[in-house]
Amino acid sequence: MAVDLNALTVFQRVAACRSFTGAAEQLGVTRSAVSQTVAKLEQSLGIALVLRTTRSVNLTDAGQALLTSITPALTDLGAALDATQHRQGTVSGQLRLAVSSIAETFLAGPLLASFAARYPALQVDITVSDEEFDIVNAGFDAGVRLGEVIAQDMVAVPVSGRQRQLVVCSPAYRDQHPLPVHPRELGGHRCIGWRSAPGKAPYRWEFEERGREFSVDVQPEITSNDMGVMARLALAGAGIAIGMEETWRPWLQRGELVSLLEPYCPRFAGFFLYYPSRRQAEPKLRALVEHVLD
Repeated sequence: MAVDLNALTVFQRVAACRSFTGAAEQLGVTRSAVSQTVAKLEQSLGIALVLRTTRSVNLTDAGQALLTSITPALTDLGAALDATQHRQGTVSGQLRLAVSSIAETFLAGPLLASFAARYPALQVDITVSDEEFDIVNAGFDAGVRLGEVIAQDMVAVPVSGRQRQLVVCSPAYRDQHPLPVHPRELGGHRCIGWRSAPGKAPYRWEFEERGREFSVDVQPEITSNDMGVMARLALAGAGIAIGMEETWRPWLQRGELVSLLEPYCPRFAGFFLYYPSRRQAEPKLRALVEHVLD
């Protein structure tokens, strides 16, 4: 039985996106083309792979089994094609990265700008997301996250130094309220919280005292998944916020924000570029790793 390998790639992308429209956008084709390709694949195999509704796309048991079987093979095939290109001296194609919104060092601009200039034949596609998901199944080549949340079976390369979260507020808020001297006093203050995605519980603020870690459920009055929104709210005096020191640094240096509770804010491992070991040989990924380490 002859099966179009491209159809398997399209099916894998539909499974990752749980959406024909999302897969079409990533592949740069129309939704109808994606739907027709999957339908032809199902016809060739003689079995339904996808359950379609007006609101969602889910895999059948056969579809899930096929996805599990073909993912390693498609990854190896992609690596083989990239290796062939590398032997010809060209780093090209598309490099898809999933990057945490708080990875300020990586997202600031200079590192990625110099990488793009160094490899003009390579297209870099960056998705900024704080949701935790399997980057391989979602079609990404690599991700950038805090080291503590990266799975142990991933290869991880540091892209920043050690980090620290700081609690901040505006001078106006400081002047109008008695400030907390201990993190557990935050419950009596207006707080600006962070959540990774809609429907997720707000992040519990993490601290350390005498070598012991603890967290505080601050019950924020305003919650967002966008650090830019949180920063603007803090600057406007809406309350106390927590975030990476690198994020707050420009405003702290100008005196537009002030830091609180610093003795309870420890340093920890920073951000890492991570990817599965079987992709180490891919020229486009190896080029990024070498650029980060330069």
